[in-house]
Amino acid sequence: MNSVIFRSSTHVLLPFMLTLSVVVLLRGHNEPGGGFVGGLLAASAFALHAMAFGHRSARERLRVDPRVLIGVGLLIASASGLPALVMGQEYLEGLWLSMTPPGFTEPLKIGTPLAFDIGVYLLVLGAAFLMIVSLEEYRHDADAVG
Repeated sequence: MNSVIFRSSTHVLLPFMLTLSVVVLLRGHNEPGGGFVGGLLAASAFALHAMAFGHRSARERLRVDPRVLIGVGLLIASASGLPALVMGQEYLEGLWLSMTPPGFTEPLKIGTPLAFDIGVYLLVLGAAFLMIVSLEEYRHDADAVG
């Protein structure tokens, strides 16, 4: 499956799919999408890269150990509920900060649901990437043996 067309299209699709995964992440706390779908989309981009260039290249492209992504994602998602506890509300109750950056006419609302989604995004990306690359490594090792 390592044809020239497949490899060439992967060079174009990887950045596009990663950008789309961030768009899905950012619009998810108000509309369909979010951290889970965005994380799966990012992992599928790396899966495509692994199929085209091998699992070692995909690991190099990610640049971070997927287990670190899982841990950081879990930490961020869990910690996103703490501000509500500090404010005397229930754990994971959504809180928003409204601010108007210079040059903007409308205020930006940034909330704890976005932090939760970012944590889920990282966790899902790390877990799915780890599964995909592990399967690709197993397939590669099985092909080498027999």
